[in-house]
Parts: sequence; structure tokens; C-alpha cells
Amino acid sequence: MRLLIPIVNFRSTPFTIDCLRSLEPELRAFPGSRVVVIDCASNDGSELALRSAIEQNGWQTWATFLPAPRNGGFAYGNNAAIQPFLQENPDFVLLLNPDTLVRPNALTALVTFMEKNPAVGIAGSRLEDLDGTPQRSAFRFPSFSGEIDNGFRFGPLSKLLHHAVVAPPVQEDTHETDWVCGASMIIRRQVIHDIGLMDEHYFLYFEEVDYCLRAQRAGWKIWYVPQSRVVHLISQSTGVISTNSTPKRRPPYWFESRRRYFVKNHGAIYALLTDAAWSLGYFTWWVRHLFSKRMNNEPPRFLRDFLAHSTFAKGFSLRT
Repeated sequence: MRLLIPIVNFRSTPFTIDCLRSLEPELRAFPGSRVVVIDCASNDGSELALRSAIEQNGWQTWATFLPAPRNGGFAYGNNAAIQPFLQENPDFVLLLNPDTLVRPNALTALVTFMEKNPAVGIAGSRLEDLDGTPQRSAFRFPSFSGEIDNGFRFGPLSKLLHHAVVAPPVQEDTHETDWVCGASMIIRRQVIHDIGLMDEHYFLYFEEVDYCLRAQRAGWKIWYVPQSRVVHLISQSTGVISTNSTPKRRPPYWFESRRRYFVKNHGAIYALLTDAAWSLGYFTWWVRHLFSKRMNNEPPRFLRDFLAHSTFAKGFSLRT
């Protein structure tokens, strides 16, 4: 098997079907590949709709539907879709969000790059809006310095800490990076053999950051491949973070995922100092904001929710 493509669906069936339709012509270049659509207990008629779409469009030769017993999150859904097919030894696993549309040759560009660069374990596509506007898709790992900048949001300080900004400006060239967005992320089979699947204790967010860090620590390189272009209808499948609407209150799992990432990968003291730096910086920014006329585009109760789920309140214990 050349490609195994899991797509995790949770009450996003129309987007999932559109994603499958965009995949159909691209998979002709990869005969024998398999797309696995797993529905995480949507309980809204998704199972019937997805099964019908696969059958009516004649996608059975390359698409499989699997129901999951619960909504365990992004990592859980992908792992449940991947595990039954690992015995078929796919060359690559391509994580693909349901709210994506693959552009022509997007898959070919990723696979070709991976075949030419055996030291690369994970690569990500250029994500973009429908009109082609690029989205930031290649990132630096979250760090103490980056959280200081993210909290304070102060021009001179941001210039000083520019090397730590998690989401740097979009680059047009193929380049090595720390981590790539899981909305379109290809993984070499050997990486899964070396480090296993994703950590299912992340419900949503930070799971691909954690996975890329694990891969990097195991000696694999992470690259961004803009020749692979994929439309990402941001947060249509989750409704959490959007760039073109009024921000919603962040769900508890976002904060829990962030805390898990820092405690698990950097230890208790580092996580505590990072939370303190961000909280102080954000409070300072909030006070400055009170005396300015800038529109507040922050999620409601952001600081309060952050503190409630921080190491100050929740400590350092993690689910294992």
C-alpha cells in the first residue's frame, strides 16, 4: 500500500464527503491506496450518510467506513483508523482533516518529496483558503520564550523574541521546520514503527505538535512542502478557532492539551514558569488594552479559563 489516509469525522459529514470527492482524481496516481473514514460517534445520521456517499459514488475500491464507539478526539480517531491497516505496511500515512480539499497533485508532491528525502519522517502541505490565500502551516515548537511573546504582545519584545514565534510568516520555499499542521501531514511508516502512534490523551490540539517533537527527538526531520496545496476551511470541523468570525470561548480541552504538552515534554518546573510568564504577559497586555481603542478579538474569559486549567490550578499530574 502506498498511502493510507485516515479522515476523522465528527458531525462534519458534508465536509468529509467534499474531501473524499477531491481525493478521487488524486488517488489514481496511487493504486492500492486506502482512505479510511472513521466516524467518532456523531449520532446525527453521519454513519448512514457516509456509507451512502461511498456506495453511491463508487468509492468502495479505495474508501472504507469505520464507526468508532466514542468521540475520543483527533488522535484517538486517527489511531483507530490506522491500526487495522498497519499490517498492510503502507509506505506513508497521510493525516487529512475532514474540512480540507486537496488541490491537483497535492498528494503526488508530498509522496515524491518523501521518496527523495529518506531522512524526512514527517512533511506538511501548504494550507490555504479557497481563494488561494496561504495559511500559516509550518511552525516552531512552543517554548518559554514564545509564550512570553504570546502573552505580552509588545512590539519591541516581539522583535527581540522573533526567533521563538510559534507561527512565523508563510514562506514560499520548501524548508525544514519544527512541526506542521495535522490537517495535512504525511508520516513515513518507519516513524510509526519507531515512536508509535499519536498520544490519545490529547483530545484536540497539540497532538501533532507532540508527535512531531517525538519524531524529531528520535532523529527524524520535519519539512514543509508548499508544492502540495490543500484548502483548509479552518475549524469547520471543530468550530473552535476561526480567522473570520467572532472568537468563541476556548473549550477546556484546549487548555488541558496545552498543559499536557509542556508538562509531558519539558517537565513541571518549565511548565510552571511558562504558565507564569504567559499569565503575567497577558494580564499586562489586557491592562494596556483597557486604555486603547483597539477591538478586543480575544476569546471570552480567556485569562480566567487559562488560569483554571494551568499548572497553578491543576498541578503536574497527567493521564497515562
